[in-house]
Amino acid sequence: MATNFQFNNKGYTLIEVLVAMSIFLTIIAAPTSFFVSSLKGQQKALASQEMIDNVSYIMEYMSRALRMAKKDLTGTCIGQNMNYENLIDAPGIRFLNYQDKCQKFFLEDGTLKESKDDVINNLTPNDLEVVSFKIGLSGDENPGDNKQPRVTLFLEVRGKRGQKTELQPEIKIQTTISQRNLDI
Repeated sequence: MATNFQFNNKGYTLIEVLVAMSIFLTIIAAPTSFFVSSLKGQQKALASQEMIDNVSYIMEYMSRALRMAKKDLTGTCIGQNMNYENLIDAPGIRFLNYQDKCQKFFLEDGTLKESKDDVINNLTPNDLEVVSFKIGLSGDENPGDNKQPRVTLFLEVRGKRGQKTELQPEIKIQTTISQRNLDI
């Protein structure tokens, strides 16, 4: 008895399926990796923008306070007839503010702080680390020289450790401020 078997060749072979899957994965992988890298770039850009916003606010706040500082005629806060004084124990500056109160800005443990009436406030948020805070004073060395005192602030800030390293932006900023009232 002869049996006639007919094979139905309507299916795909294993090789054809593997080739089709590899082509499909290649086509899908390219846009997916582009999308993932775009998301990382956007996260870094947002982190940088947030840092710039915070640092700009801090610099504007300190600049306004230093611009409005007064000459200490009595010597109650800093040296008599002085406008500004560098701190000795930490990077920072002390001055008599426009309300006749002793005020200072200083760096402590990677955080920029303000002391006004012996009340200490953090100026930098917890997610930022101040790497460097430098102050340059000029025009205040000789009180009778009629030179306008100037303060140069340099600030280097980066994202705190613990965040993803590729998402840690860093910024360096410098500005020079002179008092609003003429030093005469």
